[in-house]
Amino acid sequence: MKVAVITISDRASRGEYEDLSGPEIEKGILALYPFAAIARSVVPDDPVAILSALESSDGVDFVLTTGGTGLSPRDVTPEVTKRFCDREIPGIAEALRSRSLAETPAAMLSRGFAGMKGSTVVVNFPGSPKAVRLCVMVLGPVMEHALRMIRGEGH
Repeated sequence: MKVAVITISDRASRGEYEDLSGPEIEKGILALYPFAAIARSVVPDDPVAILSALESSDGVDFVLTTGGTGLSPRDVTPEVTKRFCDREIPGIAEALRSRSLAETPAAMLSRGFAGMKGSTVVVNFPGSPKAVRLCVMVLGPVMEHALRMIRGEGH
């Protein structure tokens, strides 16, 4: 399994803030899939930078982003991801929000998106370490099944 983890944060991209969520996603994925190949990157909350990072992830099975899913003017990750993807997978975003909502009412403000670009699944996670731990717990168990479906191996 090949996974790209993209942290989207102005402050982290400038080195003003340590990226905690990207490493947390990597840790969670490796706990479930020890042989997964994971590449991490950090980009600012800028549509061009986000799109470039998504395009650079060609050939991976999953792109998991963290950050930029809130309500601030610079939170544009879902919009860029929607434009990038060919197909939507609404059940993933719904499940992530539902599970997160059980932890905090603020989860209803998350605008994360999930979709596909070719055979790559792209999922927006919120930006906090706690939120990404929950999201990995929700998405992780179905990742292998998703890959089998994408490859035409069925259920």
